[in-house]
Amino acid sequence: MEVLTEIVEYSRDYKMYPGKLAKKYEDRPAFIMASTGEIVTYKEFEARSNQLAHFFREEGLKKGDHYSVFMENNNRYLESNSAGERAGLIYTCINSYLKDEELAYILVNSDAKILITSISKLDIVETAIKQCTILKKILVVGAEGEKLPDGMYDFVTAISRFPTSPIPDESLGAAMLYSSGTTGRPKGILRPLPDQKPDEPLPIMGFLSNLWNYSEDMIYLSPAPLYHSAPQAANSLAIRKGATTVIMEKFEPLEYLSLIEKYSITHSQLVPTMFSRMLKLSNEEKNRFDLSSLKYALHAAAPCPEQVKRQMIEWWGPIICEYYGATEAFGFAYCDTEEWLEHPGTVGKIMIGELTVMDDEMKEMPVGEPGTLWFKPASEFNYHKEPEKTAEAYSADKSLTTVGDVGYLDEDGFLYLTDRKAFMIISGGVNIYPQECEDLLISHPKVFDAAVFGVPNQDLGEEVKAVVQPVENSTPKEDLEGELLEYLHANLSRQKVPRSIDFVTELPRLPTGKLYKRVLRDKYWGEGKSRIIQE
Repeated sequence: MEVLTEIVEYSRDYKMYPGKLAKKYEDRPAFIMASTGEIVTYKEFEARSNQLAHFFREEGLKKGDHYSVFMENNNRYLESNSAGERAGLIYTCINSYLKDEELAYILVNSDAKILITSISKLDIVETAIKQCTILKKILVVGAEGEKLPDGMYDFVTAISRFPTSPIPDESLGAAMLYSSGTTGRPKGILRPLPDQKPDEPLPIMGFLSNLWNYSEDMIYLSPAPLYHSAPQAANSLAIRKGATTVIMEKFEPLEYLSLIEKYSITHSQLVPTMFSRMLKLSNEEKNRFDLSSLKYALHAAAPCPEQVKRQMIEWWGPIICEYYGATEAFGFAYCDTEEWLEHPGTVGKIMIGELTVMDDEMKEMPVGEPGTLWFKPASEFNYHKEPEKTAEAYSADKSLTTVGDVGYLDEDGFLYLTDRKAFMIISGGVNIYPQECEDLLISHPKVFDAAVFGVPNQDLGEEVKAVVQPVENSTPKEDLEGELLEYLHANLSRQKVPRSIDFVTELPRLPTGKLYKRVLRDKYWGEGKSRIIQE
């Protein structure tokens, strides 16, 4: 309860909202699109968001109703979220890389009444909506002058006739995000929606804004897809502060570095794969731009190899901070550079939720011994229309919940992640977690990306397999396999080393840094069942 009280205290000074900021900073850029340089001011952002909120009301959407957003990063994405937050609606931002069947599943499961998409996604949408019976209308960004199928409308035309003033019955709305679905069907994560005004955000938002040193004078660089929870929160926090955010349509290492110099970026949030790809640049490329304005670089979403983080600290200095938190938001850990250097490999100290590390029999593990992470929930949640999955996430007495992450605490209370339980390989009765091997491979100078998982073995049940995306123009693959296996044998116990390595041109990794291990698994297992990726 002490932590929750602290969160509430932090939130008391966090009452700003774009409506008020539009008057205070009407000509200040709320956001800038990186590829075009297009600027949308706070005055414009406020007007657009209000118009969309009026559209929702005319279409009959009332407090607690659902709509979805399925599109790439563009100049209408943030207002698509903001309108829901001021109209008391539940909005679902859908992974823009999904196929039509996956999109259809989420639209149906989320009970979406309105879909906001873009002209570039129409082919996928047209196929997906054949299975969606409750969709009322589809708004299409970038469709000015285009002839659209029945039920679809140009976004700008559809909202432009509405007032730019707030709707009369404003109330706080929120996102219902879905798990990434990298190991199974995605699940909608729903929390109770409080009955309050939109200028009174959830306490967690004020807590994060203070923890991450957000201020009205910051300039935030957003390199990740806006459908993901981390950039959603980061951009919302920045706009609630009156800051400016620069939105990249997609991450590209050199462009990212150039934008820091161009806009004097002060804050940014990344994922470890972005670190790895920047570190693969030549020294000339890495030193081409002035990065001195950058004061705070935050990372999360996936484990960061220790070697990668050390190299980033050496390059950027002690400005790199890290946090760990599931989308379900029942626990949160955080550390700055100094704490990480004192506890290498940690993802931080628990700041929200009470953590207990358990074995499979629900017995508490001693300090330093890995087990499944169970949290005493700091907030209630359930999986939308998935009571069985919700029940599986909680302990028998409903006092603890988990997403299956595996890790341990050190004597100082810092958390270390070992892997996800869903990725565990059971080979000859031995439990093997692939993250350690993956971290070593990704840190190798000739490896651009890597994945390690279990594949069928008649005698052992499973054996360890690595799939590697090599750096361009590196050693021929037949020679590289031997070099990498020798490297792994020198750093790992024998049972953790892959029996073989396959090479691909690109791994199925999301821009959020997560691997679609389900896709990799299916190529090796077919219709067979593996205990490593059941969910």
